Amino acid sequence: MSITTGRGKDGQTDLLFGRRIEKHDLRIEVCGSIDELNAYIGVVRASGISEEAIALLDAIQKHLVAMMGEVARLHEDVVKYDEKGYSKITAKESEWLNVQIKEIESGGVTFRGWARPGEAIVQAGAFLDVCRTICRRAERQFWNWDREDHYLIHKRYLNNLSDLLWLLARDAEK
Repeated sequence: MSITTGRGKDGQTDLLFGRRIEKHDLRIEVCGSIDELNAYIGVVRASGISEEAIALLDAIQKHLVAMMGEVARLHEDVVKYDEKGYSKITAKESEWLNVQIKEIESGGVTFRGWARPGEAIVQAGAFLDVCRTICRRAERQFWNWDREDHYLIHKRYLNNLSDLLWLLARDAEK
């Protein structure tokens, strides 16, 4: 199977289960920002960060892939999605983020005001700040797209994730 389908040249793109959607749809913006965040987290993983942080970021990337899958399916395909056993974001993943935040804060990394990304000249910290800003954008796009709160847990997950990314950046810089 080739990555090149030629189907995107008409301004539409594929969703799950053979559905088509306009590339300018807000759903695609949300999915694209989550994808971008996932890619930048990969850059952080390759930047010399600790093994513990890599394990944490690996779990987050799995969550982001699940989130993209849910965004890439229409509401009428929820049953199909569930029948296929695809991963989903639940309150469990959001609570897991809160536990991670508390653990990092208990280790001495806490909010002490605004940070200047890159100030400590630590690549991982600067890239984590890029991740944080992408995450915030994805959250804003989610709120703009999902006005009926079908994806409320996803929006809350991204809100918590941006806080975690901020803490990880400060931890990487210490």
